Amino acid sequence: MKELKANVRIIVADDHGIVRMGLIQTVKRLLPDAIITEVEDFKYLYKVISKEELDLAIMDVNMPNGTVQEAIDYIKNRQPNLKILIFSSQDEDLYAMRYLKMGAGGYLSKQSSSSVIETALTSMLTTGRYASEAVKEAMFFESVSGTKKTSPVEVLSDRELQIANKLAEGLPLKEISNQLNLHSSTISTYKNRLFEKLKIKSIPELVEILRLYKQ
Repeated sequence: MKELKANVRIIVADDHGIVRMGLIQTVKRLLPDAIITEVEDFKYLYKVISKEELDLAIMDVNMPNGTVQEAIDYIKNRQPNLKILIFSSQDEDLYAMRYLKMGAGGYLSKQSSSSVIETALTSMLTTGRYASEAVKEAMFFESVSGTKKTSPVEVLSDRELQIANKLAEGLPLKEISNQLNLHSSTISTYKNRLFEKLKIKSIPELVEILRLYKQ
């Protein structure tokens, strides 16, 4: 295997300090001499990328001041050789292939063990690519069968999808209840139900899911 460069330059982008800390500790165990920069949103990610030559960008998908697609496009434009590893808590089965198709070199779940994270880092720095065995299997299945997994949006009822779109637009529950002539508590119930169905916990995740799957 190709030997890893000692002073590899890595940027870790995540809006949760505890996540950045844990990831940086894992990186340092594997690469003690790595030069690591950390940022908490897309704006500062762009700022660093515009000024510093880097080897690897490890980034979450839901951060303030931008979107993951914009970030991937920006990196491809400014530093085409910069390797991109998405590090996310989103369901790997639903999202990994989408982000790889957007242009990321790899997808790594935040639930991964330290050993898996080290494997992913090594793979990204040597080949520029990383996918778990499950994702590789899904990619193979899609390539040979021409089919892909059902969109998670399809599990929503028409009313749930209608409310999901209004939430994604940034409308408050009261405004949605006025527009649809439904009680605020009913809208809240719909919101909780669609979050549960989509396995998400925030509006930014909802926005991303609708963007990815509503064609």
